[in-house]
Amino acid sequence: MTAKRTAAGPPGGHPRHALAPLLNSPVRLSVVAALAPVEKAEFAMVRDLVEVSDSVLSKQVAALESAGWVAVAKGRAGRRPRTWLSLTAEGRGVYERHLAALRAIAEGVGARLAVRGPGVPDGETGGGAGG
Repeated sequence: MTAKRTAAGPPGGHPRHALAPLLNSPVRLSVVAALAPVEKAEFAMVRDLVEVSDSVLSKQVAALESAGWVAVAKGRAGRRPRTWLSLTAEGRGVYERHLAALRAIAEGVGARLAVRGPGVPDGETGGGAGG
C-alpha cells in the first residue's frame, strides 16, 4: 500500500505538519478569517469583528504583513484617514491550506479514534472481548 498525499500534508504525515505556525494565534487566525470572504476591509471593522484593541490588531497585522499574507493600504475617506486590510494571494492560499489541515485533523484523526476506541493501539479494534 502506498502513502497518499493529502492537501493537508505530506504522504503518510500527520496533517498538523501543514498548519501555518503564524496562524496558531487565535487573533491572527481571526483576522485572516475576517479578511477571507472580502476583497478588503477597513481596519476598524476588523478590529470590531475580532474584538481587540487598535494596538493588538496593529501588532498582529504587522506580523501577517511581514509574512506577506496581508496587505495594508492607507488612504482617506473624505477628510478622515483610513487603513484597509486585504489578504494577499499567498495569504489566502496559506489560510486555505491551514483550514484543510484543521479539517483533516478533526475528521481523520477523530474518525480513527472512534473506530479503534480511545487508548487502543493501532491495528487493534476497540470492540474485542480481550485476551
